Parts: sequence; structure tokens; C-alpha cells
Amino acid sequence: MIVDFNLKGKVAVVTGASRGIGESIAKALAEYGAEVIITNKTMEGLPEVESAIKAAGGKAVSKACHNGVLAEIEGLFKFIESEYGRLDILVNNAAMNFYFGGIVDASEDVWDKTMDVNLKGNFFMSQYGAKLMMKSGKGSIINVASINGIKPAPMQGVYSITKAGVIAMTKSFAKELASSGIRVNALLPGLTDTKFASVMVKNDELMEKVLLPMIPMRRPAQPDEMCGAVLYLASDASSFTTGATIVVDGGALA
Repeated sequence: MIVDFNLKGKVAVVTGASRGIGESIAKALAEYGAEVIITNKTMEGLPEVESAIKAAGGKAVSKACHNGVLAEIEGLFKFIESEYGRLDILVNNAAMNFYFGGIVDASEDVWDKTMDVNLKGNFFMSQYGAKLMMKSGKGSIINVASINGIKPAPMQGVYSITKAGVIAMTKSFAKELASSGIRVNALLPGLTDTKFASVMVKNDELMEKVLLPMIPMRRPAQPDEMCGAVLYLASDASSFTTGATIVVDGGALA
């Protein structure tokens, strides 16, 4: 087989997996054979995703872990090491974007909370994940960034800054971890029809006058449309790919 997307026997973690892109990614990894640990800041939504994965014949375990709290990240990886003894795939998908407004009006609270989850959390998830992957000599870390990290969106300045940081973080980890057999790449979704982006997607006037004209394919993505790129990055099909940013945006950055 020239291209192999098989993940059988792999242990994966997907953060922010209770809905949207994270849920779709978790289901896809499980469908291709991985045993998936799904996390969210609370257990809300996780049991339903876990049940759906198991009903489809996959393996999944739910764990609450707040991405912005280092002690909870430490606890998660103690659990993974104790129960599985290894980690093969880490998908850093958890994020927040609760502030939609001018950058000069953003408060310290907005800055701190967004940075804690989107950048600090992903940094320490990657750090702990890499240390566990080093024990088996290989692994794949996939950071879900955003096209906003390349082309900041109006009224989303703080969020865009964090996603630019995630892209830089991806490249930094990729350079340092390549010699340990660990690949680190980023997925850059464009506008996607999720609850996370509902403030934009559900605004018909904003969509028709502003957002859709920026997307050559004239529609937002569906969460499942991110899975192909993630399966490539998670599997041995991408064995010579690291430090890359894969854009899935309907042509918005073209």
C-alpha cells in the first residue's frame, strides 16, 4: 500500500471534542482505527460523542480537561500514561473566541482568557504530549489554528493574534521535535458552520454582504470537511510532513 491512512492501534487525544470540528475529528480518527481520548473543559457533550463513536464500532474515552489550567493538563497526561503508556496523536483543537469587538476595546480579561486557552493551553498540551511521544520514538501533533492567524479578521483581533501564535508555535515545535520522530503540523480552517462561529454564520446580512464574497466557493465549510487533512497529518501518509500549515478555507486566502 503506497498511501496508508490506517490508525489501528494508535492512541489519540482530541481536545475541544464535544462538538463542531473537534467532534468530527474525533469520530474520523476512531473510524480509521485509533482509540480516542476526547476532552473538553467540562463533561458536557462528551458522553454523547463517546457513545456515537462506540455505536459506530470505535473506541473512545471521555475526560474533562480545561485547556487553560495547567494542573488539569498534567492530570490528563498522568491518566494517559497510566492507562495507555503511550500517545501517538494529539489534536489541539480546543479554543475560545468569546469577544467580538474592536481590538482597542479588548479588556485584560479578554486577552488573558483567550491566550490561556488558545495559546498557553496548546503549548503545554504539546509539551506534555511530546514528552510522552518521545518514549515511543514517534508521534503526530496537529494544531488547529485558523486562517485568521495569517489574515486577521475584523472584530476578532485577539483571537487572530492567538492563532498566529499557534502557527509560530507549530513551526517551533516541528523544528525541535523532528529528530525525535515527532511531526508537528497545523490545520487552518476557514469559516466553518459550527456553534463556535454561529455569531457570524447565523447573521444572514453579514454572510451575504461581507463573508461569502471573501470565499470563492461561496459557502462556509462543514466540520467534517476538516477530517481529510487531519487524517493525512495523523497517519503515516504524512511521514515526511512537518512544520506545515494546511489551509482548508474554500479559497479565502487564494
